[in-house]
Amino acid sequence: MKKAFIILSIAGLLTGVAACDNSPKTPTKEAAKPKGKYYCTMHPDVTADKPGTCSKCGMDLVERDEK
Repeated sequence: MKKAFIILSIAGLLTGVAACDNSPKTPTKEAAKPKGKYYCTMHPDVTADKPGTCSKCGMDLVERDEK
């Protein structure tokens, strides 16, 4: 019984340490710098330097707010 308690305690400690991961995360797409001045509102990954249409859905590209 004492052995089982020690094993479960160590397993819980290791699980707790693994859950507290403080390693740096990779930047998200929103944090990445925009590629083009114009983008599709339905597909933000479709960008262009000049006005046009989305290659995926055909919607007009809109100007990106650059703040």
